[in-house]
Amino acid sequence: MTFLFHTGRYFLFLGKVFGKPVKPGIFFKQIIDEIDDLGVGSLGIVAIISVFIGAVITLQTAYNIELPIIPRYTVGVAARDTILLEFSSTIVSLILAGKVGSHIASEIGTMRVTEQIDALDVMGINSANYLVLPKVVAMVFINPFLVMISMGIGIFGGWAAGSFTGVVPSAEYIYGIQYAFIPFYIVYSLIKSVVFGFLIATISGYWGYYTSGGSLEVGRCSTRAVVVSSIQILLFNLILTQLLLA
Repeated sequence: MTFLFHTGRYFLFLGKVFGKPVKPGIFFKQIIDEIDDLGVGSLGIVAIISVFIGAVITLQTAYNIELPIIPRYTVGVAARDTILLEFSSTIVSLILAGKVGSHIASEIGTMRVTEQIDALDVMGINSANYLVLPKVVAMVFINPFLVMISMGIGIFGGWAAGSFTGVVPSAEYIYGIQYAFIPFYIVYSLIKSVVFGFLIATISGYWGYYTSGGSLEVGRCSTRAVVVSSIQILLFNLILTQLLLA
């Protein structure tokens, strides 16, 4: 019953979120601020994780391919497909669910427990629309760019690790990332990134918006937002993979 309650309230919450903004000029300014706060602010952690994961994928693949009949460029193929299909979209989104999701939930939750949201409602402002919709638009817009940056940095990290350690010659790795390339893999990852960005922003906004109690509850709602967002990302990853790649 708790699951059904939150599911129903979540969809009612979405109805409030996607109302018409009261002042479009302020709304667009909020979007720019949220893009800078949520997206650009996450660029550093995305870059660091991408370069190291790309390096680890390359080294692990190279060390596990020891048969002489398997060409070395296979390492580049495996690293490329792993980064494009799964890492840069799903794993990065899970990381953002922890960083961005907790930030959104705690920010809105703090506004709820300090009665700032109640003040907006008293003034006749659609508080869910005013607070959450700019974050949703910003995440849906910026998340694909973060994923594309992660793809490039991850592949570069794999090349750097393979070249500097000598496990994969540079020419072989570059040939591997070009071999039998399927452009739809990038489209597939970008579609997933849009869906994941929507889930992170709306689920985190939902838990923050309906926080009740004090500062302790704000921390709990942030934890719930991260957990539920991560579970939904994994669920929709399975659904979208079946729909787009089957």
